[in-house]
Amino acid sequence: MDLARDLAVEPIAAFDDNYLWLIVRGAQAAVVDPGDAEAVLRRLRQQGVELTAILVTHHHGDHVGGVAQLASATGARVYGPRGEKIPACDAALAGGDRIDVLGIGFDVIDVPGHTRGHVAYHAAAQRWLFCGDTLFCAGCGRLFEGTAAQMSVSLARLAALPDDTRVYCAHEYTLANLRFALAVEPDNGALRRRQSECSALRSGGMPTVPSTIGDERATNPFLRCAEPAVRRAAERRAGRPLPDATEVFAVLREWKNVF
Repeated sequence: MDLARDLAVEPIAAFDDNYLWLIVRGAQAAVVDPGDAEAVLRRLRQQGVELTAILVTHHHGDHVGGVAQLASATGARVYGPRGEKIPACDAALAGGDRIDVLGIGFDVIDVPGHTRGHVAYHAAAQRWLFCGDTLFCAGCGRLFEGTAAQMSVSLARLAALPDDTRVYCAHEYTLANLRFALAVEPDNGALRRRQSECSALRSGGMPTVPSTIGDERATNPFLRCAEPAVRRAAERRAGRPLPDATEVFAVLREWKNVF
């Protein structure tokens, strides 16, 4: 078997709009943010693969709810952020750490903002990014525990990855995010094309993820805070000049919260 070719990332739909990401290589698998153990166990049985690793980005229940059950049922090793309480965690990680899962090297990136200890997992050779609730298609996570400044830095770290990096986020929020993005940048042609493409996918029952870093840089307002059109929209919303991109981000995030 050619394990380099026999490699896939597959979504497992859970709850109302979550994606749990199953990475399959040969007869083994890893899962990212398994909020629902039963959904993962069903897929493992269907495909006849063994779960050997669990990667967790942050502590919210829809991301960790199935971790303990899966670890107990399969013996999978659990990786999670050092700064958060993760069930059954075997390896506590922080930015700059590197792990090997299924023979794939993952770099750990600190991305606080949504939660204080949130991390992302980047497989550079495969051009994969598992970013939890930090970066969404055309959007970003709410600031439940962190600050706008922290999230701005976190998103900049992700935006600096190669354009062809595939973004495996954890929720199907794309169409709602695109509606907001068009309120910010109504003259952005790339946004309108993306909205049409994603609407067609959802009409066909297909996920809109993964996207790519290139897609996000072109259409995600939270990665475009230095763009003049985005800044002008944020300033109109705020009713005042905004001194820097972090202030633009903060206004956009508050606007999106009530959009």
